[in-house]
Amino acid sequence: MLSRRKFLQTSAAAGAALGLGITTPLSAKAKVKGAASFELLIKNGLVYTGDGRAPILGDLGIKEGKIAAIGNLSDTADQLIDASGLAVSPGFVDIHSHTDTNLLTCPSGDSKLYQGVTTDVGGNCGDAPFPNSNRWPTADSFFKALEKNKIGINYASFTGQGDIRSMVVGNNAVEATPDQIRQMQDILAQQLEMGSIGISCGLEYTPGSYASNDELVALCKVVADHNGLFAIHMRNEDDFVEEAVNEAIDIARRSGVRLQISHLKAQNAANWHKAPKLLKLIDDAVSSGVDVAFDRYPYTAFSTGLSSFVPLIERQGSNAEIIARLKDSQKGKEIAAYGALRIERLGGPQNVVITSSIHPDNQQYIGKNLEECAAMAGLGVQEFVHHLLISENMGVNIIGFAMAEENLQLLFAHRLGMPASDGSVYSPQGSLSRSMPHPRSYGTFPRFLGTYVREQKVTDLATAVYKMTALPASRLGIKDRGLLIPGYRADVVVFNPKTVCELSTYAQPHRFNEGIEHLFVNGVWTIKQGQHTGTLAGTVIRL
Repeated sequence: MLSRRKFLQTSAAAGAALGLGITTPLSAKAKVKGAASFELLIKNGLVYTGDGRAPILGDLGIKEGKIAAIGNLSDTADQLIDASGLAVSPGFVDIHSHTDTNLLTCPSGDSKLYQGVTTDVGGNCGDAPFPNSNRWPTADSFFKALEKNKIGINYASFTGQGDIRSMVVGNNAVEATPDQIRQMQDILAQQLEMGSIGISCGLEYTPGSYASNDELVALCKVVADHNGLFAIHMRNEDDFVEEAVNEAIDIARRSGVRLQISHLKAQNAANWHKAPKLLKLIDDAVSSGVDVAFDRYPYTAFSTGLSSFVPLIERQGSNAEIIARLKDSQKGKEIAAYGALRIERLGGPQNVVITSSIHPDNQQYIGKNLEECAAMAGLGVQEFVHHLLISENMGVNIIGFAMAEENLQLLFAHRLGMPASDGSVYSPQGSLSRSMPHPRSYGTFPRFLGTYVREQKVTDLATAVYKMTALPASRLGIKDRGLLIPGYRADVVVFNPKTVCELSTYAQPHRFNEGIEHLFVNGVWTIKQGQHTGTLAGTVIRL
């Protein structure tokens, strides 16, 4: 596979070869004698090829699911789009998502399509639908389920390190034996050979957090042998975040794997000053030969499980065992003290919002912060937290407001930083509309373009497009997407750079965006004049 340097050199050369041209409006059946026709012709757009170079004013032709030509085109076409005043770019690549099984519930991928995403990458934070599952024992079984069901966006997936460890070692805080490590390596190699793009870790979650660095290095060596990617939700993102970045870099250096640091952040006000130090650690690692980049969602609030207020050591075992500890008088007090400290470092219970529940009696708490919820229940904050965890069998999601806006600007301005949702597929209709997800699942890419590019001018639009397309595609090793080059897959988004913005909010998350005018997935017109056409043209990307 191409190195990043070679990839960029190749991309730049391809961009230079595209040519320039000023065109005038053309009817759909205008014709140059002897020229080949297109199935669709996008005329008069500002074409951002994805390589970071300035746009060209010209046309893009699509034929047989691929980009057929770019430039000053006057060929025939079955269909025509006049893109005057609009940007034409590769479809956006969401390198860090948790879409996974939600794509079976909402195959069209609504919340991603409407923000310009054509390729979604799941299996992050150590948790994938495979292989620790009776339903999908391998990557191939899950991929085939998606293909049989048909999907509206392209999908690729990491293999979850937490899943493999659960499968071989179990869910307790014990050291893996050499034989168990070999078993995990064999399982991982099988998933990679079936098309998984690498391994992901969620070292703030169980049971992945119980792995030693030697165990992680052993797994990452398998990924390096397959030229895959190592995506890490680090062991800590607040008080010990610098140590966590160094740990991730050390694992990459020892194993030779390519490293993607997931949703890089310095969480809680006491740690906001650390962001420049984190970037220096990354820059120094790159200078020393480590292949590393990072992603981040464009919001100051995170989303995770309420179980994060239970110490890692007390989260081992089954849900029933964890709940027994919560109910135990002594253990319950110790867990409550830990949770209270976590909430205090976040700035207080008003900064933590409940976003999901299953039990009917708890539906009233969705969208309200812990302070409000505790008052409604007539309980103390920690009493309420334990009540909710127990009554929901540990399955409660939250949003926490804990990051600094200026750090977001700093991260997105860095050459190795790229936007990613850390969200999933949702829809305003059906079962996926019943929770209140983080608005990043609907608005990440339009918000990046509207707030950070157009308004705050953190980076120019050509570089922004590169960060959403060619950069993540190159990290993933996808060789025929992420750039507008003849012969590449026709994943194309047409958007209005003057108006594109997110409409999803924390209070009303299930809202689509403005400014995404047209979207093509594998050459199929999927969003037309801002509306879904009903087509399911996505595919599983196996690497």
